[in-house]
Amino acid sequence: MGIIWMIVVGFIVGLLARAIMPGEQKMGIVLTVVLGIVGSVVAGFLGGALGIYQPGEGAGWIGSIVGALIVLFLVGKFSKRG
Repeated sequence: MGIIWMIVVGFIVGLLARAIMPGEQKMGIVLTVVLGIVGSVVAGFLGGALGIYQPGEGAGWIGSIVGALIVLFLVGKFSKRG
């Protein structure tokens, strides 16, 4: 059940991050889920490094969305367009 919950939360976080980020992001459902999950991991790592989260504590919804926005920004900067 934990994996299904992670996929659902990742999808919601990925959708919200894509809606907030200006511009067009061409990615399907699977990449949206991956974006949300990776964003949550990034938020947990950065939050732990900054002392916001305790070790082993997961990132919250807002932190996950901010993490996904960071990942989406970096992907946009480093992806080849042309």
